[in-house]
Amino acid sequence: MNYRKFKKNAKALSPVIASIILIAVTVAVSVVVAAWMGGLTLGFMGNAEQASITNVSFVTVGTTLEMNVTVQNTGTNSVTIQSATIDGNAATLATTGTSPNNVIAKAGTEYFTITPIGSSTFQDGAQYTLNLITAKGHSLTYTATYSAQPSL
Repeated sequence: MNYRKFKKNAKALSPVIASIILIAVTVAVSVVVAAWMGGLTLGFMGNAEQASITNVSFVTVGTTLEMNVTVQNTGTNSVTIQSATIDGNAATLATTGTSPNNVIAKAGTEYFTITPIGSSTFQDGAQYTLNLITAKGHSLTYTATYSAQPSL
């Protein structure tokens, strides 16, 4: 009772070769999927603003109290600062660095002077929250404590 007839000269695919082919196909598909997902990620993240306030100091110019602010851009695109607030109140914004129009070059640092509009008094020991709003609508926030300079 021979249920099957086998050809003696028929060649089958070796299990070792079949395994190698399956692994190669799996690796090739995973490389294609990884490249595709990487392209999507760069598309979403490539234009993100990566700027931050690195330093704030309080200074008195005549009778006006101001904040000197250092902003560092670690991203690959320039960042434009559009407006400033101190504790939610409007403030004037002026570039004291080399870049015009409040633009921070990619991988650059820029310096700004922030002056409160209206009341320009800071209370000794009080904390003030500075918000710089970029042209893309992002907020750069920094909280600093004012320490009155001793009179000489």
